[in-house]
Amino acid sequence: MTARPAAPASKREAAARAEELRRQIWFHRKRYYVDAQPVISDGEYDALERELAEIETRFPDLITPDSPTQRVGAEVAGELPTVRHAVPMLSLDNVASFEELQEWHARLLRALGRDEGAAPIPLVAELKIDGVSVSLLYEEGALRRAVTRGDGFEGEDVTSNVRTIGTVPLRLLEPVPFLEARGEVYYPLKEFAEMNRRREEAGEPAFANPRNAAAGTIRLLDPRLADSRPLNLFVWGLVRLEGRPRPGSHSAGLQALRDLGLRVNPNTRLCGGLDEVEAFCRQWSGKRDTLDYEVDGCVIKVDPLDLQEAAGSTARAPRWACAYKFPARQATTTVRAIEVQVGRTGALTPVAILEPVRLAGSTISRCTLHNEEELRRKDVRVGDRVLIEKGGDVIPRIVQVILEARPAGAAPFAWPERCPACGSAVVRPEGEALSRCLNASCPARLKESILHFARREAMDIEGLGEALVDQLIARGMVREVADVYALSADALAGLERMGKKSAQNLMQQIERSKSVPFERVIFALGIRFVGERTAQLLATAFPSIDALMEAGPEDLMKVHEIGERVAESIRQFFAQAENRRLVERLRQAGVSLRGTGPAPLASGPFTGKTCVVTGTIEGYTRDEIKMMLRRQGARIAESVSKKTDLLICGADPGSKLDRAIKLGVKVMDAEQFRLLMGPGRPGAGESGAGAGGAGAEGAGAAGGGRSRG
Repeated sequence: MTARPAAPASKREAAARAEELRRQIWFHRKRYYVDAQPVISDGEYDALERELAEIETRFPDLITPDSPTQRVGAEVAGELPTVRHAVPMLSLDNVASFEELQEWHARLLRALGRDEGAAPIPLVAELKIDGVSVSLLYEEGALRRAVTRGDGFEGEDVTSNVRTIGTVPLRLLEPVPFLEARGEVYYPLKEFAEMNRRREEAGEPAFANPRNAAAGTIRLLDPRLADSRPLNLFVWGLVRLEGRPRPGSHSAGLQALRDLGLRVNPNTRLCGGLDEVEAFCRQWSGKRDTLDYEVDGCVIKVDPLDLQEAAGSTARAPRWACAYKFPARQATTTVRAIEVQVGRTGALTPVAILEPVRLAGSTISRCTLHNEEELRRKDVRVGDRVLIEKGGDVIPRIVQVILEARPAGAAPFAWPERCPACGSAVVRPEGEALSRCLNASCPARLKESILHFARREAMDIEGLGEALVDQLIARGMVREVADVYALSADALAGLERMGKKSAQNLMQQIERSKSVPFERVIFALGIRFVGERTAQLLATAFPSIDALMEAGPEDLMKVHEIGERVAESIRQFFAQAENRRLVERLRQAGVSLRGTGPAPLASGPFTGKTCVVTGTIEGYTRDEIKMMLRRQGARIAESVSKKTDLLICGADPGSKLDRAIKLGVKVMDAEQFRLLMGPGRPGAGESGAGAGGAGAEGAGAAGGGRSRG
């Protein structure tokens, strides 16, 4: 690895170095993502990004919107704005067979005034990715806007989310005055399957297919969430170009886009005639399962732009292009059994165990039925012959039961009244499709329960991480959450990668956790819908865990911000004998299960106001500021809107300040805040209490990956 240059001595040197680093990074991103021919190692690339980030940290005013460090922006307030397309994004006419493809070609020839025996028209054949079409607009080489197809005439501005896609350059390799390219955003198959697995384990509905997942992600209001999902994009067309001659053909336009750093699908072929197009379609109909993205056909386009213009368009679709759709992939098999699995959050999911059958390049032996309601709606029974499909889905689904083949005596599936994993009573909340096991110590959800119990916002047991919890469960050292308090230093020291010192440190953390504030204990129990904020409200309203356990729904709903759904969830949790036993064991272990009583609300300048906090105020954590505001009766919001009364603004405020100024919201700086609050501040034992929303259910998992993404 080459030696790293010395840090710039002046701002002028820093500006020059930052610009050079940006140029190098965009060049290497093209080599990696577009050309698939990197010329430096991952470590060398990471060093470039780190150096740029350090310069921008030292000199924040050197940050440019198209810097590689600026992919994730601020949350969008309200709805996504709509944008009118300068050139409509028309649909394509579909053809379902080669006979229909030949008919389309004959219509094309007639539109161009050509005879069947004339020289073949050059055609481009591309893969039709099953994703979300977007338009990318660049000005002076920098990405300025990304818009969905919408109805073809107006789409939604999704710039903040498209910026998070690692393969989309925020700056082209040349400063083209204006360029509009169009492409397809998609969700890679491996990552899609993994995401759906996690969602189903968490009791959340799985996405039906990668296209739905891509469409849902690209329209998220918070780009931080979009950034956590690995979307990708191929461009498939150059629509407008200013400041340089436009290529004369579609294929030349794709090459120009590739040269500028945009990612073009390499599986694109320039064909001399219709026979070559048919060969391309047949080839990829058989090879589509080798791709890491979903394709549902091929797109055929006239290559010369003058012929495209001559062919023209109908009101709905261009005459010079069409989409050949691959046939659906289906198979029939027999249901051997139906099993009910318990996910990490206690959600019960029925799974059909199938006679193994080959479909779309893989052997299918099981199919999720999602939930009790779906199982009953389709009336799937053991012994049934079923039609399964893997059309636009990565995860196969049962399309229908073949009733004519149903064996005599096949009975409707009996849904379990008790958890298959622990035997606790199963609860299905009113209005929900999923049944749940509420036992926090259920073996199927024990790992997640312990990790939640130990997290910083709960019992704050530092060192009790995933790898260690896996060992504790595998060796039978913890069978319930409360077993954490029965651990010993000697037993821990014998575990892999622990040792005597680490074991002693963990035991100290476990002992210290016994005295965390009452609201953290409530949050640590993992009651559904009880996040950090709701736990704080409950700890204020109920002096002890016993008072909370005995509270009825009416008592609970008297607490500010707690409605019927949350109250019923709390009642159901404590109605479980296993959870009451958990509380008793925590009491026996010495965990503090009482609050200090409600802190009196002080009247002050923030009483009754909706406040947003941004930036940093020296001497205070964000949680401390929020707690002080709540004690004066303020309502805390996370984003600035027309309903915001006051923005409390510290150093490095970010986009919230810009929005407050735009909306005319009053802004208070750090010095004003200190003067109004006076010297008082929350006690040390309270400072870690978070301000999460009442609907928060648990911790999100942080993922890792190649830094170029």
